[in-house]
Amino acid sequence: MVYRAIGVVSGSSLNGLDIAYTELHETTGKWNTEILTGDRIPYDATWKKRLSNAASLPAFEYETLNVDYGKYIAEAIIGFIEKNQLHYKVQLIACQGHTAFYKADRRICSQLADGATIAALTGINVVSDVRSIDLALGGKGAPVFPVAEKLLFPDHHLFLHIGSNATISRHFPGEYQSFDVCPSNRLLDMLAARDDKAFDPGGAMAAEGNLDTKLLEILNDLEYYHLPLPKTLSRDFATDVVNPLFDDLRLNTSDALRTACEHIAMQVVTAADLLKGDKLFITGGGGNNTFLVKRITELLKHISVEVVVPEAAVVNFKESLAMALIGVLRWREENNVFEYITGASRDSIGGTVWIGQEA
Repeated sequence: MVYRAIGVVSGSSLNGLDIAYTELHETTGKWNTEILTGDRIPYDATWKKRLSNAASLPAFEYETLNVDYGKYIAEAIIGFIEKNQLHYKVQLIACQGHTAFYKADRRICSQLADGATIAALTGINVVSDVRSIDLALGGKGAPVFPVAEKLLFPDHHLFLHIGSNATISRHFPGEYQSFDVCPSNRLLDMLAARDDKAFDPGGAMAAEGNLDTKLLEILNDLEYYHLPLPKTLSRDFATDVVNPLFDDLRLNTSDALRTACEHIAMQVVTAADLLKGDKLFITGGGGNNTFLVKRITELLKHISVEVVVPEAAVVNFKESLAMALIGVLRWREENNVFEYITGASRDSIGGTVWIGQEA
């Protein structure tokens, strides 16, 4: 069977919507995939503010935002379809939405993006609200994206996603372990902003800088790195804990970026050595940082770990691809959330289906 689906993901860093149009092939239980096209649609200042304030809204305003955001996503998808001439090709939309509330111990995860609105405006069937059944079964409702590792990249076992934070995972059949390694893109972007740049393309500025060994020692000795597993970085760790250390030493931007990249690379090596594996599969926006990937690659040679960087579409849209797969599995009424990953009492078929097409 061949499925053509759009996966939509909104990151916690509020940098925008990632939309990918994928073709997923299933033959006797084995899956192959191709990302045919993808795009990131940045949030403007208004949407960043609305989404960041969602958790503090009264109930009526929250529900209003949910519908408004569903409309926003639908319009983004319609624009994406127009831009890429995908009319009548998309069979399914799978949308994670934007997480506003998450309390696994209370079995709550509220993700903005009204699926009914998306289905009604696009005229395409939609899968949303993937996490709720896992939470009801006593799981954490997260992570859900490792289904892509399980089904689409079964020959790889050690994964690094370089997003706002660098997150490493070890995935064998029936066995999963993951933790946040260190702050990454969020920190690098804040440092690049000192020179009025949104980010450091390819790590070019970092490559020109000098390493500050004093700061590097301070960074590597932060308390978080000595905590036992499992562990997760707070959203504000880069902003409130790490970035001020760079301010204290008043480094120029290139030196700051160079030191930050070395810190990330060293922490990745420590994490990879802890989880074990002979190859590290890198995705996420940081996978486009040539200098950072180079330093990770060079340092990993010392523990005989090879770096694998897939095609650019997978680097940039792996999570959207995973979301598309989750939606397709839901449509097929097959398990798409797994108890050995989330800690639930059993595997589950997660997601609410909204029929957008006419009967």
